[in-house]
Amino acid sequence: MDFRLTPRQAQLKADARALTDFIAGYETQCEENNGLPESAHAKIRDAVLDAGLQAVNMPAEWGGAGLTIAEQVTVQEELGRLTGALWDMVWRPANALRFCTPEQRERFLIPVIKGERRDCYAVTEPGAGSDPQNLATTATRNDRGWVLNGEKWFVTVGDHADFMIVLAAAGPERAPTLFLVDKDTPGIEMTRVPRFMHTFVYEHPEFTFTDVQVGEDAVLGGIGEGYDITRSWFTEERLMIAARTTGAAERALELSRDWAVEREQFGAPIASYQLIQGMLADCAVDIAVNRAYTHQVAWEADRATPRDRKTLHAKAAIAKLSASEASGRVIDRCLQIHGGRGYDRAYAVERLYRELRVDRIWEGTSEIQRLIIAGELVKRGTGVLDLPVAG
Repeated sequence: MDFRLTPRQAQLKADARALTDFIAGYETQCEENNGLPESAHAKIRDAVLDAGLQAVNMPAEWGGAGLTIAEQVTVQEELGRLTGALWDMVWRPANALRFCTPEQRERFLIPVIKGERRDCYAVTEPGAGSDPQNLATTATRNDRGWVLNGEKWFVTVGDHADFMIVLAAAGPERAPTLFLVDKDTPGIEMTRVPRFMHTFVYEHPEFTFTDVQVGEDAVLGGIGEGYDITRSWFTEERLMIAARTTGAAERALELSRDWAVEREQFGAPIASYQLIQGMLADCAVDIAVNRAYTHQVAWEADRATPRDRKTLHAKAAIAKLSASEASGRVIDRCLQIHGGRGYDRAYAVERLYRELRVDRIWEGTSEIQRLIIAGELVKRGTGVLDLPVAG
């Protein structure tokens, strides 16, 4: 097996690092002001387009970068180094938008790819978090299409997006269905913007939907297909979380290694003390192991057949669970190595400490990942651990 980056991956990595370094110039401003002004958004948008890294998960024929899953992981790993979740400014349209009709694609997806519009995914509810099947939001058919009623929480990018992908129980059968809804549609209200422990360039607002009328053409992917479409999105997004958290952990280790070499206490650099060396070594192990596995699963995803889907879903859960928890261990050690400075928001390790915590919660908690993995083991045995065989 050849684990070297391809020349294309190496170039993508370099391009992503250059873009990351440019965007990093906005980290302090984002932290101090809890976001960025429109002028900064415009400059970063132009930089993303210049780098050709817009919509990396969408086909080139639609205007996206057309990257494979392995190539996307390579890019996301670099972007994960950014604090303030500035990696999210390098937009990846929701994978669900691949299911757009040609008309929907022109109205919604193509403008997102061009950086002219922004989507957000409205799935979570007060009573439906880890269990999205406990939907309370409803879609009722009438002579003009569908009427949506309900409440959605934690709608990431909901403040900045101009349209929403809304999961609702459609009709008397309560068929889980996705709807494309312009945010300015009458009846949609942003009711609260929670202040979370991390600083995020975008917000995660709560919305209510009161008799929101949409047309028949608002249905995305077909009636009753909402769960399957969302589940396919989770597989890829969990791999991207694994990649980003690995990149964030590596940045934290780089900063902590440099700090340990330069910082002197008791007449010697703290890197000379074995307790510090042990923490540095443990960080390196966590990063190296999770990077290798994340790239392996991404490679498998690019070659997966329909029969591989369930096993791949479990492997993505392993990657997300392992990398997100490992990054938490890494950043905790790195903050400790920095001592009092590590608790200062002016230092990247402090910001990463707050920001990496959510990766064990969103897109499926660590506990949900364990249930997915265990379910695969119970149903199909330890094949989820196997390497693919050349055919």
